[in-house]
Amino acid sequence: MFKGILKSYGPYVLVILIVVLIRTFLFTPVIVQGTSMVPTLKDGNIMILNKVAKIDRFDIVVIKSKKTSSTLIKRVIGMPGETISISDGHVYINGKKINTHHNDDLTIDFPETIIGKDEYFVLGDNRPVSADSRIYGTFKKSEIKGTTRLRIFPFTKIKLVK
Repeated sequence: MFKGILKSYGPYVLVILIVVLIRTFLFTPVIVQGTSMVPTLKDGNIMILNKVAKIDRFDIVVIKSKKTSSTLIKRVIGMPGETISISDGHVYINGKKINTHHNDDLTIDFPETIIGKDEYFVLGDNRPVSADSRIYGTFKKSEIKGTTRLRIFPFTKIKLVK
């Protein structure tokens, strides 16, 4: 009897187990909430979170922190160990001006800050409305759940985003 049940339902159980493992350890969907990443991402977009990717400058990341009441989706600007400041709408990393390509002229000043060795400084692409590291401070690597580049909804806008 057990052999018959296993033969009948075994493939379904295996598929469910594989899906659960993939969603738990590798990839899972996330929904963009709010307008802080406009024009790159819009409210209601669904992205695929990559839980195992290495974090690089300008990556879009998903953050779950006790500092905030919700999950944040932001862009990494400052990396561990760097010094960051924002002056006259320009972002400076280790004293050198960088072009972030996202509303730099609308970025309010931020005093020079040293980023901790296990921390990241993030900004939203829509700087005037974004609650990001300028408000919450840096985020530890453990608070970053992964990176996201693949938009899967709306279906007419499926693509990799930068």
